[in-house]
Amino acid sequence: MSALGIALWLAGVALIAVGYRRARGPWARYQALREEDANVARYEAWRGGVRSGGPTGGSVAMQVLRRQARDGAIIAIVGFLLVLAGFLVPA
Repeated sequence: MSALGIALWLAGVALIAVGYRRARGPWARYQALREEDANVARYEAWRGGVRSGGPTGGSVAMQVLRRQARDGAIIAIVGFLLVLAGFLVPA
């Protein structure tokens, strides 16, 4: 195994760990906000109220959290690709 391959593995594993840590928190909060928004929608439908069509604070927060989770996932995917590249580097 070459030094370049090992360096790619280490960098890839580090990026996977960083990406996972960055995506885990926002994704969990996004799921909670999505469930809360669905509950509010069901309650308002049951009550007969109509939700306004404009963006709410929760919808804006969900967009931000979704973007943060996506960025973390992209970092983890790049790390995975670096690990694969480490296997493909000739010895």
